[in-house]
Amino acid sequence: MDTQYGWLLNLVCFLPLVGALVMLVFIGRRDVVAIRRATVAIAAADLALALPLWFLYRPDGAEFQFVTRFDWIATLGVQVFLGADGFAVLLILLTTLIGLIASISSFAIVGQRHKEFCAFLLMLQTGAIGVFSSLDLILLFTFFEMMLVPAYFLIGIWGGERRLSAAVKFLLVHLTGSGFFLIGILALYFFNADGLAAAGLTGLGNEPAFSLPQLYSVAAAIPVQLQLWVFIAFFLGLAVRIPLVPLHTWMPDALVEAPMAASVMLASVAVNVGVFGIVRVAMPLLPHATADAAGWVGALALVGIVYGALVAMAQKDMKRLVVTMAVSHMGMAVLGLFTFDGPGLSGAMLQLVNHGVSIGALLLLIGMIEQRRETRLVGEFGGLARVMPLFATFFLIAVLSAVGMPAFNGFVSRFLILIGVYRQSGLWTLIALFGLVIGAACMIWMYQRVFFGEVTSERNEVLEDLNRRERCLVLPLLAIVLWIGLAPQPVLDRLQPTVDRVVERMSVTVPQAPETDTRDAAGAAFDDDGLPPGEN
Repeated sequence: MDTQYGWLLNLVCFLPLVGALVMLVFIGRRDVVAIRRATVAIAAADLALALPLWFLYRPDGAEFQFVTRFDWIATLGVQVFLGADGFAVLLILLTTLIGLIASISSFAIVGQRHKEFCAFLLMLQTGAIGVFSSLDLILLFTFFEMMLVPAYFLIGIWGGERRLSAAVKFLLVHLTGSGFFLIGILALYFFNADGLAAAGLTGLGNEPAFSLPQLYSVAAAIPVQLQLWVFIAFFLGLAVRIPLVPLHTWMPDALVEAPMAASVMLASVAVNVGVFGIVRVAMPLLPHATADAAGWVGALALVGIVYGALVAMAQKDMKRLVVTMAVSHMGMAVLGLFTFDGPGLSGAMLQLVNHGVSIGALLLLIGMIEQRRETRLVGEFGGLARVMPLFATFFLIAVLSAVGMPAFNGFVSRFLILIGVYRQSGLWTLIALFGLVIGAACMIWMYQRVFFGEVTSERNEVLEDLNRRERCLVLPLLAIVLWIGLAPQPVLDRLQPTVDRVVERMSVTVPQAPETDTRDAAGAAFDDDGLPPGEN
């Protein structure tokens, strides 16, 4: 582990929380201008501090970098133990960028309690970054729970007409999942205290009881039967957050009812913590149980891919259509993870970044048109490409990203996932492709209905195109869409160490396909000169 620049990761993690608390104490409730400026300043500073992590992270260095650790609850062996690998660095950067965009976008939608709204957004940001950087199980669980409180209030206070039922459903479902996750943590704790000693094996000794790197080192000693039960507990806690069918029902209601800034944060960032938890906790700690569960988890992922696409076809609300498609996108990520194959794993991890960027852009744009027309129904629009050409262009780029069109970021992750899936099962590949095609057709249908044809309402004739502030909100996301789509190699390089670690840990239980570096697998399609590796 590399402790250099650990202070920087600490700042990135806790700055939004500290800033929110300072804002609550020292800025008056009615001073809306000061609240807005403070919120944007905090979010911008967090992004500025996070950007160096991209350049400071060394793919050929230690497994975890920017490490900080000190005792928190010494009696229980709980530490504040933070660190990041390449996967975490990418998600932290995504979180800080989306956090800044959400903070700025909130200005046009918050009609009351500005200070509390902005404080909850910042707290949600700290919770997500904390999850991505935690190397202690209890600390990870704490940040999991920290995300629930601000999300609940953001939905319940500033949401739509059905906000209260959506918020309560969101909280109850997530708390139930958290209960299962905590049971898994307790099982590992008591095994570490008693099981290893009873088996005559060297345990953690005086090491912190919940340290993930230390638990990794004794994972092979955990009995297969115990692994199975702990995996089920962890999986139920994480599947709710992914969300994976059939534990997904909270998502459409919560994200549709949430205000635009909150829905962007939840859809782009919060849903990523579930898949991240599988990579950080379940796979390296419970390799045998993870391998045994691959069949039924993969089947659930396939159901989610097809189900999300089919349900989206029946939606008349643009926001609900996009949110429902997110279920399909997350199913694709889970399917890639459980291939236990280099390209599939890289594609799954990249899918989280791509999903966050594309759905964030779509929800922002849908929110902008809703502010103008006070409706999101597809049937209320038509011919907007003539009235709002810039808006139509931005929306098209976001749609092509979401459906995985070549030269856009979504294609790279889907292509890698399908490589991994095909090595395991041709039938599963066909089912996944069917879901992707249905989803793409649904998104293209929505775009055609909204932006082409005759202008169906007089109110659409006078709509203003995107203003400067709105363009500045969306352009960074669209730039990332094209950057990853045309030059994904720097991102894949930073994911490779995490992929190698997972493949190595799973290789003791799962027969691997011939070893292939992800960069070679993607190289034939994405090398700068267009040639397969070895022919440059």
